[in-house]
Formats: sequence, C-alpha cells, structure tokens
Amino acid sequence: MLVLDHALKIVLDSARMMGVVDVELAASADRILAADVRSDIDMPPFDKSTRDGCACRRADLANELTVVETIPAGQIPHKSIAVNQCAKIMTGSMMPTGADCVIMVELTESSGAGKVLFTGNRTDDNICLRGEDLKGGRIVLNKGDKIGPQQIAVLAAVGCVRPPVFRRPKVGVIATGSELVRPDEKPQGSQIRDSNSWQISAQVERVGGIVNNYGVVPDDKEKTRTAICKAAAENDVVIVCGGVSVGEYDYVPQILKQSNFELLFEKIAVKPGKPTVFGIRNGTYCFGLPGNPASAFVIFEILVKPFLYKLMGHDYKPLYVNAELTSHIRRKDTQRLEWIPVLTENDGTANLIEYHGSAHISAFCGANGLVAVDIGVAEIEKGTVVPVRLL
Repeated sequence: MLVLDHALKIVLDSARMMGVVDVELAASADRILAADVRSDIDMPPFDKSTRDGCACRRADLANELTVVETIPAGQIPHKSIAVNQCAKIMTGSMMPTGADCVIMVELTESSGAGKVLFTGNRTDDNICLRGEDLKGGRIVLNKGDKIGPQQIAVLAAVGCVRPPVFRRPKVGVIATGSELVRPDEKPQGSQIRDSNSWQISAQVERVGGIVNNYGVVPDDKEKTRTAICKAAAENDVVIVCGGVSVGEYDYVPQILKQSNFELLFEKIAVKPGKPTVFGIRNGTYCFGLPGNPASAFVIFEILVKPFLYKLMGHDYKPLYVNAELTSHIRRKDTQRLEWIPVLTENDGTANLIEYHGSAHISAFCGANGLVAVDIGVAEIEKGTVVPVRLL
C-alpha cells in the first residue's frame, strides 16, 4: 500500500495542463487563470480624495477658506487652489492642483457665503496618490490564480474583459453495483439507491469540472468494460465508484488493465479508502474509488480534487485550522492514515461526529472538517490541539 503523500505525488506528477480559452468576464468566476494579468493603467489613475470634504493647502488650515468650486466624482477640477482657498470635493474625486490635503466635511463649518473654517485640531492628508495601489504594467494576478469576486473586480479595473483561463476537464462518473437503483426508485429486497454518482458529480462540479454522469452499471464484466471505454473516449477523466476491492465481482482493476490502462497504484494506506485505483491510458485518467459513499467522498477530497485543480493549472492547498479536541480518539488498527469527521466551533474546539464507518455518509452532513490520525498512532487525547482540514 502506498502512503497518501506518495499516492498524491504520483497523481499530481501525472497531471497535464488543459488547453487555454478566453472567456467573458461575466463567465470567469471559479476559473483558473492561464496567464499573468498586468494593469494597463496606474491605480488610481490620478490623485484622488478619500473623503467628502474640502481640498485645500495644509498651510491655510488655521485661516478662513474661500470655496472656489465643487468637484463631483468623475469631473476634472477647473481651478487651482491658491492661498486661503479650497474646493468642495467628493470621495473618489480628482484632487485640484495646489491642494495637499482634504479636511473632512464633519470638521468644517460655514463662516459665511462661500466661506469655510476648519474646526479640528489636525487632519490626515486623506489623499490616495496616483499609482499608490498599482503601477501600470505591474502584474496584478498570477497564472494559476483561482478567480473569485475580488479577482473579477481587479480584472474589470485593469480592462481584462476576456481573461485567458484553463479549459475545464470533462469528467465521466460511473457507479457500479447490481444492488444499485436510481434515486427516484424505491429499493426492493437487497437493493439500495445510488448516491455515489450524484455525490461525486457534485464534488466535480464544485471544483469546476464538466460532469458526464453515466449512472449505474451492474456487476457485469462486459457491461462495465463497455461503460468505462465509452467514458474514456468522451472525457478527460473517468471516475468509477465501486468494484475496486478484492471481491468476486470487483472487476474494475482487471478491466482497466485489459483495456490498456497503466495502473500506477491499486491500494493506498488510507482509512476510509484503501482500495483506490489510479491509471492512465493515452492521456486519459481513471480513478477507481471505493463503493462506500464516505470512502468515495474522502478520497475525492484528498486525492481527486487536488488532481483536477492541477489539470486546470491551480496548486490546490486545503485550508487547515487548529482546534482542541473535545473527546478522545482511540483505535486498534494503526496501519493506515485515518480521516475522522469533526465539527469545529467558534470557541476553537473540534467535536467528533458520531460516525459508524465508510458507509455512513450522513455523518458528513454534520461535519465541517476532517482530522487525520497518522499511521502508527493509536490514540489522541481529549484537549489535544490538532490541525483540522476544512471541507
């Protein structure tokens, strides 16, 4: 069995970048930049006021000031500020020549028609200088950055209305198992509803992949082979849930080998998720995930998600917080890295979720993070501060 770090390195080292496309700014959210973006202008492009008030000379603050004009946002000042003069100015407006500070409107009072007095003791400059935030030509966003609302604001501000982004990978999702029926069917006898293909599809979409859900394939070798080959021909990545362990009907590793996939590993030292398979054929990737939903969920989070992001040029780093355990963790089997669902609280603690094993996916609805128990570790005491990988 491979340890997780080794398996993750194999997966990430195998990833090739997807192609590049230009997209409309409005459609760029959650995409990954395929090139650095530079500002085409200074930001701000002129000295601007950061307050509503009066632009004047600092040397004249003790004197009565004559208002020579009003400068709304978007208007170029028409007059320069001379001795004992000021201009009423709005937040974001261009500073007039001659003024070196802005006194807030709250610190002024009228002393007559067109006359103003400063009523404070001191004032900041309240000016944002040209190029103070960004200089024209400077890189503002980097290749590999994920585009969120703040990045969209920057793209708009520098005129990048069709940012270059990496293509989204097409991901085919297959659930295997003769016991599985569709969610809209009532299970009979030993049947259960398929949840894996829906869960994995949602996880793929959240990462940014394009999902093709092929639904359920029964435990039939030829039907499984046909489904995998079809998905491989139509997608960049195939994810098969179930059929990867050592049971009599676990055909997936054998089928992948017979279909000319090179399997780079078939087991990893992770709980839940030991029977995880990864292979490549002619630039198409295939993950075989365990059929138990909690196992499939965890392996996607720790292995498949970083891989899909790598295909799109993004170096995914999971977010961790430190939290104090409110309960003991004890286990007998210490041969695998085990992931345990927890709920972190605002007081910095982490509560263990009632969890019955790899089929208990509903436990993860009450969790917002995972705690890893390392290989060789049998217990972690209550009160221990541990890193929690946020979901």
